[in-house]
Amino acid sequence: MLLKHTTAKEIDRKALTINPAKTCQPIGAMYAAFGIHGCLPHSHGSQGCCSYHRSALTRHFKEPIVASTSSFSEGSSVFGGSANLVQSIETIFSVYEPEVIAVHTTCLSETIGDDLTQIVSKAAEEGKIPEGKQVIYCNTPSYVGSHITGYANQVAAMVKFFSTATLKKRNVVNLVAGWMEPSDMREIKRIASVMEARTLMFPDMTDVLDTPLTGKYEMYPKGGCTTEELKTTGDSKFTIGLGEYSTNTACVALDNKCKVKFEITDIPIGLKATDRFVTALSRHANVPVPESISAERGRLIDLIADNQKYFYGKRVALWGDPDTLIPLCEFLVSMDMRPVYVVSGTPGKPFEERLKVILKDIPEAKFKGGELADMFQMHQWIKQEGVDLLIGNTYGKYIARDEDLPFVRYGFPIADRPGHNFFPKTGYVGATNLAIQILNAFMDHMDRTSPDEKVEFQL
Repeated sequence: MLLKHTTAKEIDRKALTINPAKTCQPIGAMYAAFGIHGCLPHSHGSQGCCSYHRSALTRHFKEPIVASTSSFSEGSSVFGGSANLVQSIETIFSVYEPEVIAVHTTCLSETIGDDLTQIVSKAAEEGKIPEGKQVIYCNTPSYVGSHITGYANQVAAMVKFFSTATLKKRNVVNLVAGWMEPSDMREIKRIASVMEARTLMFPDMTDVLDTPLTGKYEMYPKGGCTTEELKTTGDSKFTIGLGEYSTNTACVALDNKCKVKFEITDIPIGLKATDRFVTALSRHANVPVPESISAERGRLIDLIADNQKYFYGKRVALWGDPDTLIPLCEFLVSMDMRPVYVVSGTPGKPFEERLKVILKDIPEAKFKGGELADMFQMHQWIKQEGVDLLIGNTYGKYIARDEDLPFVRYGFPIADRPGHNFFPKTGYVGATNLAIQILNAFMDHMDRTSPDEKVEFQL
């Protein structure tokens, strides 16, 4: 099994994807919905679609993922799912009592052309939505884009349905979070707190998908951005979007709707991306950068300097989401590593444009985004000229096994290792965690593969 039949010779493919480096839009929309306090994601389509999306998130977070579905039957698939959704809304509010239902579509409901605006309006007219409750929605056809596209569409829906501008501006900077772990969001909020910057993060999965075990089940944990907080985002003085692919749509929508100016920065992964985020937050929140943050930066640089001989010149293959890969490649280059192969299944020009700049001094680098950028392509490149390290989600374990390569698991999904959602990869502390993880992968591989006479007590 595994990948023994992958060949180095590339065949021109125009209509075939093999092991895509992405998953579908509804998973992203479902994940984003958990960033609203008291929100129940709702999949408007078949029960099987919802089960798959819940399963993918459950395997990654090792937490129960609660979501509802319109449960299309054969009749719904032919005549439309309007009646199913209206009935679902009534049942969900009466049985599960969420504050918000966040509806997203699937391939099936998109293909038959269900009009969510009309259906939700009908539910409201018939009194199916209780006073003070909210139903938001977005279109997320699985055959377009990726999970990042779905995430971006759901975040934009939060702006569409909640953000409100009044005459009273607030001295608050919105932080629109791109796709990252709750631990990464927690670290970014910690940095803002240490800087004494007044911020509001949305969506916010902290204390939702990383809740402590108390012995008492809570269907809606204490975390997440509340609907009242979301409404105030239209009165904030500025917005910082973390990750262009995940947040640009929402930032533009907020600017158009409420005239809140914005700046898009990379997710603060690594040294330079964190520098840019901290600088942007300091400038727009009008607060200084404290010594404690500078000290965290210094410790990261010290770690890199102390272990330069292990980083220098190492060839790396990476795959995943563009908002993650862009700053991650920049971080590797800053440590004198060589990201030579990079693929992302999410389409969009900014990915390749940014990598052209970041990898300009690595002439052998190959990178590709979109539907045909898949794991098979990645493996073919590795067959042609090997690498020293793999960085990506769990799907890379087969390549790592086939080629006997060190492997750092990073991104979504990570289904075969625990702990990834406990240690942040954002900020200077997160970059230190990531650098240590890379070093350990190298050293474990050295110990495992070196001959007996070369095994050293200290590397």
